[in-house]
Amino acid sequence: MFRILFLMFLLLAGLVAGPYIAGHQGYVRIVTDTKVIEMSVIMLVVFFVSAMAVVYFIEWILKRFFALSRGSYTWFFNRKRKKAQKQTLEGLIKMSEGDYSKAEKLIGKNAKHSDKPVLNFIKAAEAAQMKGNEKAANRYLVEASKIAGNNNIALEIARAKILLLQKKLPAARTAIDSLLALEPCNSEVLSLAIPIYQKSGAFVAVDHILENVKHQNILTKEDYVNLEHWVDDGLLDEKLHEEGQEGLLRWWQDQPSRRNRSVYARVGLIKRLIDCEDHESAQRLVMETVKKFDDNELEILFDELTRLEIAGNTRLLKLLTKRGKKAAENYSDDYARIVGYALVRDGQYAQAKPYFLQLLDHRECNANDRVMAACVADHTSDRELSAQIHALNLKEVNVKEVSPVLALPETVEQ
Repeated sequence: MFRILFLMFLLLAGLVAGPYIAGHQGYVRIVTDTKVIEMSVIMLVVFFVSAMAVVYFIEWILKRFFALSRGSYTWFFNRKRKKAQKQTLEGLIKMSEGDYSKAEKLIGKNAKHSDKPVLNFIKAAEAAQMKGNEKAANRYLVEASKIAGNNNIALEIARAKILLLQKKLPAARTAIDSLLALEPCNSEVLSLAIPIYQKSGAFVAVDHILENVKHQNILTKEDYVNLEHWVDDGLLDEKLHEEGQEGLLRWWQDQPSRRNRSVYARVGLIKRLIDCEDHESAQRLVMETVKKFDDNELEILFDELTRLEIAGNTRLLKLLTKRGKKAAENYSDDYARIVGYALVRDGQYAQAKPYFLQLLDHRECNANDRVMAACVADHTSDRELSAQIHALNLKEVNVKEVSPVLALPETVEQ
């Protein structure tokens, strides 16, 4: 618009000034090596305006041409982008249906033209891996890394997942270590770290992320407790095998309050101390544990206490006897079993007898209890106790013989 106005202004100026200079025309002389051009001033103005018009016209034609080319390019680009979006959606549907071969083709075909090419390559890599094509999966990851650059969390998570599926645990472990250094509280990273560390037996590594796992609520309460127990058992076994019983006790002294308050961890330590025949250290820990926790929390400890060698006059035995008198009936029988076993091992058969009679009266005698009770009966020459044990043994034999028959369904003749 400005250029047209400029040309019109020049023409108007020529028309106004033309009559004035009509009688005073000078001339313009242009001399070259081979030619001399002479013209009036008015003709020079007309020539200049015409030349400017030609230049502007050529510029307009060029602009229209390049605008057409750009429009064509934009049209083809938008067409490819829409096609890529459609194929990506279809590929994700196929992936959810389990058709990984078709999903890989659809998602990866026009990945570079999609809105998020990195995500397309990641999904294509996952689809290729799910159908067992590791080479294609790695190729897609390389393509994604070219676009995404370094430290792309989504890409690194996908890489770690695929390495786990490929059972390349050392590489997966390295990848997840790097991710945790970048994003220690990322729920997706933590969810992926758990199976990788569990498969590689990295108990210490899982122990370090337990608090973050708890705060992110990525596991159910039951699964989180199971994970805690897996870590506790693994760390206890690891320390025992590497540093022995003394090293295990030193390690326990340095544990955080979370583990120190865990009955499961305490019972695990007591069990391993008993297995190592370190009954003295186990007794100290049992004394501390029994004082700190209620009977309903100590249920998992009772079986281990029947294996513990406790002298008849120790403070621990007195504490267990006292707890048994105050406990509810179901827990009272557990304490009776523990105290009875300890007294039998200490050779105090007469003192042990009332506890086994209690178990017999409450019908809480298992096979091991009957063996211990029989030992008490033999050493105290108690025929009545022997007869009770014998009758109980016969009853159990008869039940075992009859119960399979009772369990069979009746045959109906057609």
